[in-house]
Amino acid sequence: MTINLKKGGRINLAKEAPGLVRVGVGLGWDVSNYDNTFDLDTSAFMLTEQGKIPSDEFFVFYNNLRSPDGALVHKGDNRTGAGDGDDEMLEAQLSKVQEGITDILFVVTIHDAEIRNQNFGQVKNAYIRIYDLDTHAQIAQYELDEDFSYETAVEFGRLYLKNGEWRFMAVGQGYSTGLQGFVDKYA
Repeated sequence: MTINLKKGGRINLAKEAPGLVRVGVGLGWDVSNYDNTFDLDTSAFMLTEQGKIPSDEFFVFYNNLRSPDGALVHKGDNRTGAGDGDDEMLEAQLSKVQEGITDILFVVTIHDAEIRNQNFGQVKNAYIRIYDLDTHAQIAQYELDEDFSYETAVEFGRLYLKNGEWRFMAVGQGYSTGLQGFVDKYA
């Protein structure tokens, strides 16, 4: 049974999905303007307690599809967002996460948003979902329902470690700094 989260909602994966080994993270959206040049990109930042990536390789995105510990794999860039279901996906094996990593932040940004005069106000039906990769059972989903009329980047959610257990939090925070703003903040 899927848990539908609201902004700020949290779940404990150990309690909601006992025995979970491999986590799927699916992100999806539709674009109000059906222009094929509208390209959204999913990125993940694997952060230490200090809120920084330990090295550039812990920034997982379309140009770096795998973290050095093998714990996080980006399944590739969907440049159009066409079709139903997840537009971009990541796979996480939380038992492989390098010691010292306490958060995995999932963001979606609009490629060349400023040049193309695009923002998340033109995006609809955006969501992030967490599921068991082995059984395909969905654990939780968060549907973003805010109007991000000026934002070019949105933090959708995060996996985080608390008291030795992985949890998920629905974030839904928009930014107007694009991907570079996240890189500057976490690198």
